[in-house]
Amino acid sequence: MYTARPSGPLQGRVRAPGDKSMSHRAMILGAMASGETQVEGLLEGDDVLATARAAAAFGASVERLGEGRWRIIGRGRLRSPDGVIDCGNAGTGVRLLMGAAAGYPLSATFDGDASLRKRPMGRVTDHLERMGARFDWSGARGLLPAILTGGRLTAIDHVQSVASAQVKSAILLAGLNAEGVTSVTEPEKSRDHTERMLRAFGAEIDVEDHGEGWLVRLRGGQGLHGATVSVPGDPSSAAFPLAAGLIVPGSEVTVDGVMLNPLRTGLFETWREMGADLTISNRRSSGGEEVGDITARHSALKGVVVPEARAATMIDEYPVLAATAAFARGATVMRGVGEMRVKESDRIRLMVDGLRACGVAVEEEPEGFLVTGGPVAGAATVQTAHDHRIAMSHLVLGLAAGAPVAVRDPEMIATSFPGFVEMMRGLGSDMGLG
Repeated sequence: MYTARPSGPLQGRVRAPGDKSMSHRAMILGAMASGETQVEGLLEGDDVLATARAAAAFGASVERLGEGRWRIIGRGRLRSPDGVIDCGNAGTGVRLLMGAAAGYPLSATFDGDASLRKRPMGRVTDHLERMGARFDWSGARGLLPAILTGGRLTAIDHVQSVASAQVKSAILLAGLNAEGVTSVTEPEKSRDHTERMLRAFGAEIDVEDHGEGWLVRLRGGQGLHGATVSVPGDPSSAAFPLAAGLIVPGSEVTVDGVMLNPLRTGLFETWREMGADLTISNRRSSGGEEVGDITARHSALKGVVVPEARAATMIDEYPVLAATAAFARGATVMRGVGEMRVKESDRIRLMVDGLRACGVAVEEEPEGFLVTGGPVAGAATVQTAHDHRIAMSHLVLGLAAGAPVAVRDPEMIATSFPGFVEMMRGLGSDMGLG
């Protein structure tokens, strides 16, 4: 177990790990492209490393040049791998890889760890089958392991009922090698890293406003060319030290080089509405994205109603938002976030259980939950179901609770934030094994 104990003021500057979403995409597009791709700032967590191994298994040359520096030499196509593509715990990795591989005349078996085997793949594979790919399931339909047979795809026009960057991205990656023009219509705007990066690799892609969302079109038959990718800091990871800065009295924490893509900053907007002393300085461009240095100072927070339309911009950050809401005055209402139940775990249920164990008043709903702030007792051991964001959120909460908070199965934190505990200790927190 890792345990977080009530800590004195946190102080210092740190840098967040590279953005996980962009790191996955850089590896996959680099493998699909012709020629050399250079990546700087790659997140070297377990999830992205699993995608790197998959890229190599599909025929690309993948080489680590130094910390966060990688070179991928693609052959302009993916080939059938010799063995199973083991994606570990990487839900984004496996779904995007399925989309990329579906467009080529190959066969590949996808699998993952015990957690990934429980997570639904049908939200992606159903649409890839509409395009002409075939999936054979050795167990329950929609659950790994699965054998993909790709090639000879036909473009589709897909209208999403719920904005999902993973679904959109998988369809677009398959559409690169489909006959015709593939389109995805979203009811709300989801992360656009795939669209941005496809352009960087030479693809022509059309994005139009469509109500509150987007209509994205991609012509099939386009080849990609190697590119240089600079990966900025992950806002989802930066959220944890910043949250600690907001809730631990006397703290001032700065995280440098954080991506400020407007489709990824919903948490920061919500914190400001709660009264957070959160400032952004040194805005600049990196890897085609705006980045900046974010400083969080201890703040008297108040509960808010989070707009449901904001969910697509912060779906991964609701666990840490809930941890900070535990210290706010009044209730924080989080609805329209049912997708949290099909992430690495049922994140609504785990956050509700964990917060209640720490003495926090929580109401659970089918598509959300309400957290009413007040004194946080702590003195709990939290079950994480091997979910890294559940673990880190409760560890942050423990730094400002009345008594220590421990989390079970902490090894999964390395999937997205290697060195998390060491970083937090460097800021002055009392966090570690035991």
